[in-house]
Amino acid sequence: MSSRSMFPVSRRTFLKSAALASPMLAMPAASWARIAGSLDRINIGMIGTGGMGTAHIESLLRKSQAENIQLTMVCDVYRKRLNNAVRLIGGSESSGVMEYEKVLDNKDVNAVLISTPDHWHTKIAIDAMNAGKDVYVEKPLSHTIEQALECRDAVHKTGRVLQVGPQRTSENRWWEAGKAIKAGRIGPVVWSQGSYCRNSREGQFNWTIDKGAGPQNPPTSDGYIDWDRWLGVKYNLAPKIPYNEDHFFRFRKYYAYNGGVATDLMYHWLAPLLLSIHGPDGAYPRRVMSGGGQYIEKDGRDIADTMLLTADYDTHSVFLASVMVNDVGVPEMIRGQKGQFEPTGDGWRVTEQGTWKQEFREANKDMLKGEVPKDKAATFNISAPGNKDGRDHEENWIDAMRGKAKPNCNIELGCAVMVAIKMGVESYRQSKVFTWDAKAKKAVGA
Repeated sequence: MSSRSMFPVSRRTFLKSAALASPMLAMPAASWARIAGSLDRINIGMIGTGGMGTAHIESLLRKSQAENIQLTMVCDVYRKRLNNAVRLIGGSESSGVMEYEKVLDNKDVNAVLISTPDHWHTKIAIDAMNAGKDVYVEKPLSHTIEQALECRDAVHKTGRVLQVGPQRTSENRWWEAGKAIKAGRIGPVVWSQGSYCRNSREGQFNWTIDKGAGPQNPPTSDGYIDWDRWLGVKYNLAPKIPYNEDHFFRFRKYYAYNGGVATDLMYHWLAPLLLSIHGPDGAYPRRVMSGGGQYIEKDGRDIADTMLLTADYDTHSVFLASVMVNDVGVPEMIRGQKGQFEPTGDGWRVTEQGTWKQEFREANKDMLKGEVPKDKAATFNISAPGNKDGRDHEENWIDAMRGKAKPNCNIELGCAVMVAIKMGVESYRQSKVFTWDAKAKKAVGA
């Protein structure tokens, strides 16, 4: 059943009747559509059903009754994954397709969740919004800066809901940190840090390869892969090369399809840091530089196994580290002139800078209990467990589609993060420092 079929009167009749009683008629059509359908079931199509896509399918299925949603279509270019996804959603043969356009053409699909390799993210997202669908697109937002800006423009043009996938932006602690920063509890922010580090014997991103799978198999067989469609050659999304199983099953090892550890892992940290420091729309960097190298994992991949990135903004700097050959990183931290945030189990420990203890204690007298011992630094905890409003990242997207919330990682934040991360990727690859030309909307290397 489509969302529209649940109404016994037409949308036109509904709006005409409502106009007699409500001043809200002045709202745009997209907003009216959300109100009219706020109690309807949301039909979702999943595009990309690999590891992350399957995790989303399983998560959404668990929430389907409580959230009044239904997964009605799935799409993948690998027949084995597609068949498994159809089985998971309990669908019919027509529920699974290899061409994402068929999902977008289905008028009963209200929204899509995109979990493809990175080089496809914005192409599908823009096409979906132009087809009237709301979108959840996995991080990173795009593969290039130009794609990110184009996607941002498409959100503005279509008025659709778009959520970008860094789930930490739905954690309550980052929103509470933002409130505390805005309230002046640590003074002006000067620099922050985060890291995402791993180690393994088999090498990062060396996921299992299904031997025998590929484009040489009959299209109806489990082993069939539509290789040309996966590459996106038709749209110049990736270079045309003969089928390569390592590229398909382990795409994160190759810059042709993603930005390596920067887009996969650093994106997770920069998004919540910018959210806290600058607010829900983030900010664009002034300068970005990266170092590192491929020191250990020399197995034919072209991404770095060690990457260190510094992004300078107008008022502060951010340092990010992502190392795949040692799992000891640096803790997330936000440092201000008069104090700093350090993570606790359910929020933050806020500690003074001794030089500014008088100002720190005055700004935080509502949080400090009694006299601070002379040999101790003033400190207090901000408790902020769980998710903002008690809703995880998928649920926040669902709420946004129903007009009950705004996306926790909206297109402005998602685009700003993507610009900085991509500048970092190119800084590493080209051994250059990149600056952001806000007027020309492009990164300039020197």
